[in-house]
Amino acid sequence: MWNRRQGCLRPLGCGVEELRRRRREREAALRKARREQQLVSKRLLRDDPSEEAGGGGVATILREAEIQQFLQLAQRGTEEKERERALVGLRQGLQHPETQQTFIRLEGGIRTLVGLLTSNQALLQLEAARCLHELSHSEQSAVAEACLPATSYLLTYLSGHSSDFIELCLYTLGNLIVESEAVRRQLLPQGIIPALAACIQSPHMAVLEALGYTLSQLLQAREAPEKIIPSVLDSALPQHMLRLLQPGPKLSPGIAVEFAWCLHYIICSQVNNVLLITNGALSTLGLLLLDLAGAVQKTKDAGLELLACPVLRCLSNLLTEAAVETMGGQMQLGDERIVAALFILLQFFLHKQPSLLPEGLWLLNNLTATSPSFCTSVLSLDLIEPLLQLLPVSNVVSVLVLTVLCNVAEKGPAYCQQLWPGPLLPSLLDILAFSDTEVVDQSLELLHLLFLYRREAAQAFLKQSGLQALEKHEEAQLQERVHALREIVLHG
Repeated sequence: MWNRRQGCLRPLGCGVEELRRRRREREAALRKARREQQLVSKRLLRDDPSEEAGGGGVATILREAEIQQFLQLAQRGTEEKERERALVGLRQGLQHPETQQTFIRLEGGIRTLVGLLTSNQALLQLEAARCLHELSHSEQSAVAEACLPATSYLLTYLSGHSSDFIELCLYTLGNLIVESEAVRRQLLPQGIIPALAACIQSPHMAVLEALGYTLSQLLQAREAPEKIIPSVLDSALPQHMLRLLQPGPKLSPGIAVEFAWCLHYIICSQVNNVLLITNGALSTLGLLLLDLAGAVQKTKDAGLELLACPVLRCLSNLLTEAAVETMGGQMQLGDERIVAALFILLQFFLHKQPSLLPEGLWLLNNLTATSPSFCTSVLSLDLIEPLLQLLPVSNVVSVLVLTVLCNVAEKGPAYCQQLWPGPLLPSLLDILAFSDTEVVDQSLELLHLLFLYRREAAQAFLKQSGLQALEKHEEAQLQERVHALREIVLHG
C-alpha cells in the first residue's frame, strides 16, 4: 500500500524510506488483525408477539414423554388444526436449550420433523420449518449437526413461491452454516451457491435481507477462501450485491448492511479483488460513502453506523490492492468529495459512535498513503486542525491521526510548508508527554519528516524545550528514533 519511491534525502539517522518500511510492517499486522475480527451471529424469527423479548415468559422445558406425545399428535392427529397445535407446542418447548438436547437424543425426532417438512400440507410444513429454525438457533454444535438431514430440503425450498417460507429457510440455513462444517460440506456440492444466486433476484426485500445474512455466514467459514469464495466470485452474486449497494431511493438499509458485510468478507479473503475493482466496487462504495455522509447530516439516527462500518472497511481494504493504482484508481469521484464526506462521518462518529473513528481514519490513511491528490484535499479543506482535535480520543485514534499526518508530510516540502507553522508542532510537543510508546513513536516519526523538510520547525522545536521533552523517551524501544531526531534538531 506504500509508494516505494527512491528517497533523495540526507542520510541522517533513519531516513524516510526506513520510516515507510516500519510503517508497512506495522500496518500489515493491523490489517491481519482486522481480517481476523469477524461477526458470527445467529438470527431468530418469531412471529408470535407473546414469544418476543419481554413477552410471554420463559419457555417450558419438555420431558422426553411430552416431546414424543407432540410428535405423535403432529404425525397422526385426526385434524390438521390438532396436528398444527402439536407442532406449535413442540416449537415453544424447543426454545429451551434443555428441550433441544432432549429432542436430538430422541430416536426419530429429526426424521419426524423432516417428514412433516416435506408433507403436502402447507401449515404443517411451516410449523415443522419453525421447529427446525428454533433448533438452528442453538449454541450447541451437536444440535446443528442433528439438523443435517433437513438441510437438503431447506435448500430445495429456496426455489419455492412463498416469500415468508423462503425467508425462514434462509435464516435457518444461515444459522446452521455458521455452526457446522458438516452442514457446509453437504450443502456446497448440493448447490447452495447457485441457489443463493437465484434468490438474489427476488423482488421481496425480506428475502434479500435473509439471503444477505445467509451468504455472510457462509463467507465467514474457515475454509471460505479456498472452497467457497472462488465459487461465489464465479457466480452472478457479486454483480447483484453491487447493484443492491447502489445509493438511491431504492436502497434498503437492512439489505445494504448484509451485503456490505458479504463484500467485506470476500475482500478480506484476497481471492480476486481485481474482479471486484473491475466491476466497479470502488465507485459503488465511494458513492455509498457520499450518500451516508449526506444522511448523517439530516438525521440524528445512530443506526447509520451499521452500514458505515462495513463500507469503510471494504474501501480501506480495496485501496491496498496494487490493481487500484494500475487501473487509475477507478474511484471516479472527486478527491475532495470523498475526503469531505469522510470528515463528516468522523465528526458524526465522534459524537455518536467513537468506536468507529478508527475505521474512518484507517480509510483516510489508505487514501493518503500513496496519493498526493488526497493529501492535497486534506490540506485544501483545512482539515489538519480537525484531525488534531481527535488526538485525545484514544491511543488507537492518536496513532492513526499521526499516521495520516505522516502520509501528508512525506509528500515533500510543499506539503510540510502547509503543516507548519500552525497547531501541529504544539500538539506534537504535548504528545511527547504521553506514556504510550506507540503514540510517541508515531509522533517522533512525524517530527522527523517535518524537520527534514522544514528546518524552521526544528529550530522552533529547539526553542520550545523540545530536547527536554525527548529526554523522557530514551528507553530501549525509542532510543534510536530519539537519537536520530536530536541529531537533526542540533546539526541539521
